[in-house]
Amino acid sequence: MTPERFARIRTRLTRRQPDLTVLAENTHKSHNIAAILRTADAVGLHAIHAVSETGEIRHHHRVSGGSRKWVQMILHESTGDAIAALKLEGYHLLAAHVGPSARDYRKIDYTRKTALVLGSELDGVSDAAKAAVDGFVAVPMEGMGRSLNVSVAAAIILYEARRQREAAGMYDQSRLPADEFERVLFEWAHPDMALRCRERHLPYPAMNDDGDLIENPFDS
Repeated sequence: MTPERFARIRTRLTRRQPDLTVLAENTHKSHNIAAILRTADAVGLHAIHAVSETGEIRHHHRVSGGSRKWVQMILHESTGDAIAALKLEGYHLLAAHVGPSARDYRKIDYTRKTALVLGSELDGVSDAAKAAVDGFVAVPMEGMGRSLNVSVAAAIILYEARRQREAAGMYDQSRLPADEFERVLFEWAHPDMALRCRERHLPYPAMNDDGDLIENPFDS
């Protein structure tokens, strides 16, 4: 761990957005999952949610490579469970869905606590999700096609959210709880050590300002 890398890790974590997320509902193709995770990392999402009723996401989410290390994926057993959990946390749920009630994605206020709901590649957002969300957003289309690839739509909408939040100063300082910030900072800086500590139910050791361990609990 060099001081420069630790400083970069701290800076990126400082800009994480704990109140902007995605719910991928049975989005099964591995390249779409990977692309959504890469975009989530790029715009500073702290975590995303996913429903995989038949288990594909549990199998394929590892294909996202490096982005998987930086963005937590929270898996739910069903759409109902996922939406209930997000609503309990106070999220405003918006489904990416083309229809007469859908609003232009640029007309939405993403500075509020927002979860973007994405559907499956073949069927889109489920009827259960449509009935439970707070509204619908769509990307305007000028061609003959009616919709974009799910990961492309996610990227376009999330970058609009990033633009609004950047303008509102929401990336200027950490918005994570202090204990969460310190926990994730250690896990990003020392993933192997963090895993060993969790396996042994040990607290994470302290770090100095350059990210080096002050004391290694496994040295004997």
